Amino acid sequence: MIVKSIKLKIYLEQSVLINVKTSNKQKLKQMLNKLFLLMMVVATATITSCTKDEEVIIPTELNIYETAKTNSELSSLVAAIEKAGLTDELSSASATLTVFAPTNAAFSAFLSANGFASLNDVPNDVLTSVLLNHVVNGKNVSTGLTTGYVKTLATFGATTSNLSLYVSTASGVTLNGISKVTTADVNASNGVIHIVDQVIGLPTVVTFAVSNPDFSSLVAALTRPDLTTDYVTILSGAGPFTVFAPNNAAFSSLLTELGVASLNDIDVATLEKVLNYHVVSGNVLAEDLTNGQIVPTLNGDSFTIGLTGGATITDINSRISNIIATDVQSSNGVIHVIDKVILPTL
Repeated sequence: MIVKSIKLKIYLEQSVLINVKTSNKQKLKQMLNKLFLLMMVVATATITSCTKDEEVIIPTELNIYETAKTNSELSSLVAAIEKAGLTDELSSASATLTVFAPTNAAFSAFLSANGFASLNDVPNDVLTSVLLNHVVNGKNVSTGLTTGYVKTLATFGATTSNLSLYVSTASGVTLNGISKVTTADVNASNGVIHIVDQVIGLPTVVTFAVSNPDFSSLVAALTRPDLTTDYVTILSGAGPFTVFAPNNAAFSSLLTELGVASLNDIDVATLEKVLNYHVVSGNVLAEDLTNGQIVPTLNGDSFTIGLTGGATITDINSRISNIIATDVQSSNGVIHVIDKVILPTL
């Protein structure tokens, strides 16, 4: 606009002054200058007016709850959030959260599998725990997720011990071995949403044993068909249980130590004694363990905790196992990972 005005001024000066006597040229030039200044004032006012009228307002980024409401495939999740009274928590500007958001189809499957006719039939305390089991503190984008355990906002009963969530990135992102991320990194003002294809139910100690491939030998031992004890049913019950869970390397070392080729070479009675020796009654967290503590087990024998130079277990045969991971919290107990199978009196 300003460039055009300058060009117009030059044109007017040239056109008018060509046919004017020299004596009057100076006066006319002064008049043209005043006219040009008036035009500039008008042009500036017009530009300012247009800028105000056409001002672009950048929309505020939606929070997690608001973002979910914009996706028709998450309407069941939104209804569940509202029913459980978690709207404010997922809308909070002071929070930074990661939400694994089940689709409508995922909620339908969850309701059917658990005998609920509709979302309204789910008790609020159960619904709240299940929903919070999908929420993790911090903004965890898909590229930042790694295989291992994270803590959700759900807790074990009325305690402050947060439930764990097993994340596997071996093939995409899978949660607790059942729920896969189908759409990742939906950004929100207070975190990020990853859409998943299954509702992540409240985990048991069995859930974590089955979902973690480093416990495949333990699972094979617990589910051997000729056992007289149904460990899966027992350890899926109310509990609570504390399981000191040997990893695969621990079982490999045990086979070498016993001079056998596989777990199937261990007789039923011995295997059940060994498995029972790894289970303790109650939800015993790492902070509850003390140096020299004698811990009774379901086997009837006990073992001793050591905390000097790292957490260890000394079994009744004076063999030492290191506790290499602690407080994998489930809804019916807790798992601590150990690097050697402990042995009772055989």
